[in-house]
Amino acid sequence: MRTSIRLNSGWRFHLGEQTQAYFKGYDDSAWETVTLPHDWSVALPFDQNCSSGTGYLPGGIGWYRKQFTLKDIQNKKVFVTFGGVYQNARVWINSNYLGKRPYGYSTFTYDISAFAAEGDNVISVRCEHIELADSRWFTGNGIYRDVTLIVCLPAHLAPDGVFAYTETANQDTAVIRVQAEITEEARLRCVLLDANGDTAAEGADTLTVKMPRLWSPDTPYLYKLAASAYQNGKETDRLEIPFGIRTFRFDADEGFFLNEVPMKLKGVCLHHDAGVLGAAVPKEVWKRRLLKLKEAGTNAVRCSHNPPDSQLLDLCDELGFLAIDEAFDEWEGCKNKWWQGHNVYPPKLYGYSDDFPVWHRRDLEDLVKRDRNHPSVILWSIGNEIDYPNDPYVHPMFSQAVGNNDRDKPVRELLYNADKPYIGRLAAMAKELKSIVKENDATRPVTAALAMPEISNLIGFAQALDVVGYNYKEELYQDDHRKYPDHILLGTENRHEPENWLAVKRNPFISGQFIWTGADFLGEAFGWPVRVAQPGLLDTAGYAKPLFDLRKALWTDALTGKLTVGKIDEFWNAGYVWDGEAGETMSVIVFTNGESAALSLNGREIAVKAVGETCTVHFELPFEKGELTVVCKKRKETVADTLVTPGKAAKLTAAVRSDPADGMQQIEVCLIDANGGIAAADDLPLTCAVTGGGEFMGIENGCAADLTSYASETRPTFHGRAIVYVRKTGKAKALLSVPNLPPVSVAL
Repeated sequence: MRTSIRLNSGWRFHLGEQTQAYFKGYDDSAWETVTLPHDWSVALPFDQNCSSGTGYLPGGIGWYRKQFTLKDIQNKKVFVTFGGVYQNARVWINSNYLGKRPYGYSTFTYDISAFAAEGDNVISVRCEHIELADSRWFTGNGIYRDVTLIVCLPAHLAPDGVFAYTETANQDTAVIRVQAEITEEARLRCVLLDANGDTAAEGADTLTVKMPRLWSPDTPYLYKLAASAYQNGKETDRLEIPFGIRTFRFDADEGFFLNEVPMKLKGVCLHHDAGVLGAAVPKEVWKRRLLKLKEAGTNAVRCSHNPPDSQLLDLCDELGFLAIDEAFDEWEGCKNKWWQGHNVYPPKLYGYSDDFPVWHRRDLEDLVKRDRNHPSVILWSIGNEIDYPNDPYVHPMFSQAVGNNDRDKPVRELLYNADKPYIGRLAAMAKELKSIVKENDATRPVTAALAMPEISNLIGFAQALDVVGYNYKEELYQDDHRKYPDHILLGTENRHEPENWLAVKRNPFISGQFIWTGADFLGEAFGWPVRVAQPGLLDTAGYAKPLFDLRKALWTDALTGKLTVGKIDEFWNAGYVWDGEAGETMSVIVFTNGESAALSLNGREIAVKAVGETCTVHFELPFEKGELTVVCKKRKETVADTLVTPGKAAKLTAAVRSDPADGMQQIEVCLIDANGGIAAADDLPLTCAVTGGGEFMGIENGCAADLTSYASETRPTFHGRAIVYVRKTGKAKALLSVPNLPPVSVAL
């Protein structure tokens, strides 16, 4: 039978070239011992000479080695799967070379049966990230996702070879089809188990379920599909897959339907990093973020702009998020890579386009096969902004094209030049990529996020897609619906402004939108010392920003009302800080889905204002220390929010917000003033010391310009808060301290 083993602990790591490290007998005793997932870049200092696009963290060459023992493997198959290695991963087993995988986001598997030994074995991995400006955002470095070993009999289910999907479903009956790649002339048998472990249906390739529990964001009910291989009447392999029964469809006039219920997709785009943890993000950290985003009404995620960690999609299945699974940010043509600050000319030209011509089929097939059993996945995206004008593709429709990524370009680079790649090539490439997807999953539509639909509609790129994704361009929705009535339109990337949501809400043919972004992310930095892009609803520490409350007011039904002070265009990195000087004029903004908002300052009513569809109310008044209160009303309901001028820190508090038996511990830390509020204007250096069975992983404060090394055990709070990450392996404590305040000891 099948044995699956996580090979995450006890790896040896060396930063720098070691040409003999592939050799099984190589002495690696002086190397660092690390646990996967591991991103070596976050242990290094920020460096202005590194690429701004990827967050000013270094790359290099890294070697990993893992010794492990195998028993009873004679006449068995052995596979090793890497969830993600950035990048150009070369792999050896017992000195035997297995191959190279260039794309740093792909999950890949090697059959090591011919080289695996009874007893001691050694896997060696070399990864290389020399060209730092190879991406438009932070990539990470190293083996930053899980490594899994599988041992099974010769008659087995092929890796990622089982595909189950809902053919039809309603409240009475569901029909599930199963396709499987099985070796050695074995036959397939499937059992569907409900959440209690009871049999709900069984069969070979067709299962009929009576009275099914349908999966949705509100009720993300998961069954378990047990697929078994049988040979000569004996079970030789068994694979269990979480499975959600659901149907969905897109309509060109009426939008998106899940289980035949109309639904607007209220989505966010998410990059793959988590601040101080880099690209090595444990499942617990994603869970905390997703639960917070769900509070804002989010029901969908777009994986931007590359294959995600499969554990993120596991959480989407479990928590109830729909997902766009995205493959590439560039195809054959290399995009500009900003290395001296966002849009600072000249760019560098290096990236996945170097490998796309040879590897795109394999990378896309592996993505679809890996993720096609997730009920959360409703769209395969074959590309993001591939059609961006002059980057590098051109079309004579625009003699001069200026977009978001064109500021500070020389004029000659903005002008149409027939010697540059012609954009018409993208239509043929889109058809090829769509065909690859359909060969491996014909049940889901294919989309792409278009930067310039004005051109892509003319050249046939949009027509090659099942669902046409518009990045921004809300002003085109109505006209394009009339021009192209068969096109299914979706906002795949959108700004935060309420008007952009109203363009979705008022037009039933628009299936939804995906806000740029759900969380701040490393890279796309505008220049030293800023190393983080800041359009998120959450900061890099996972704390809500005012943009979060705007989205909550727009996307949820329960009465909301939240105060903040500042200008709306400052909310990219604003906290809830109310402070200033006497006589200053302050902008008070209330985000509410109520009907009215009444503002009071120190007990004096300032004004009562009606609330419109934008869910945003503005007040202007002179600054005055004290207490600011808003009361929002909707019919007979009321909700209030209060801001108090923050005082000096008087107390340090800490709480573990996720506590699995082992694994990542997330400790939320706050500075509290004498009034019991957050001392948001009195940031202090926070130090963490871990004792016992725990490993300090870092402190994240959410500040985009803080250049404190991510490896440091001391980091300033930001707006009075920070989050501390500790990997727990046994009984452990974390001692947290700031100057002049009593320390706090947290038992993990």
